[in-house]
Amino acid sequence: MLYSVLKWVVVGPWLWLIYRPKVEGGANIPKEGAAIIASNHVSFSDSIFLPLVVRRKIIFVAKSDYFTGKGFKGWFSRFFFSGVGCIPLDRTGGSAAQAALDTGLRVLREGELFGIYPEGTRSPDGKLYKGKTGVGRMVMQSGAPVIPVAMINTGELQPIGKRLPKIGRVRIKIGEPIDFSRYAGLAGERAVERAITDEIMYALMELSGQDYVDEYATKVKALKDKADASAAEAEAVRIERQRQG
Repeated sequence: MLYSVLKWVVVGPWLWLIYRPKVEGGANIPKEGAAIIASNHVSFSDSIFLPLVVRRKIIFVAKSDYFTGKGFKGWFSRFFFSGVGCIPLDRTGGSAAQAALDTGLRVLREGELFGIYPEGTRSPDGKLYKGKTGVGRMVMQSGAPVIPVAMINTGELQPIGKRLPKIGRVRIKIGEPIDFSRYAGLAGERAVERAITDEIMYALMELSGQDYVDEYATKVKALKDKADASAAEAEAVRIERQRQG
């Protein structure tokens, strides 16, 4: 109920009025039945604008931090993401991440749309990064088709670190369904899961026009954070030496 109220009554009409989403390929979303909505991820607002432009409900996973915050902000975040049907995902891997994927499979078996960002996190620089094979595993276990979706300019409207998107027209491209039934009977084969994931990422690259990087975004982010921390430490040492000298 909260999902419908937010989308059609409270928030959705204002977002349509202010951001005037331009959608290409909307007819590629099936009117019924299970499908995996696989999108690139360049902005926090992707999870707002994509469900906005698709009439059917899309259920996403969301990082577990959104469900564990403290105080009013933490309560509101938990209320909002739970209310719109998001599933908490522990991105450190292990049983929690598997539980989220299992929940996604349940969603698909109930004939619903399940949204996923194969990169596993937002792009740190607007490029498209290597997809994690969870989406390939989900395809093999569910048999659901994949609808590739490219968020074109949400990263420009709301760069990382910005709380609210700038005013501008949102552009979204929805590709044709990808059928992976040719891999039927090969569930559990890691090479097949990798091949499926790579095909999805290629479709996203074609739709979005992003440069592709054959590295995981999480690894790139970790290296950047480490470099930033080292630079900050070096700067602190330099300032301290200047103060003492």
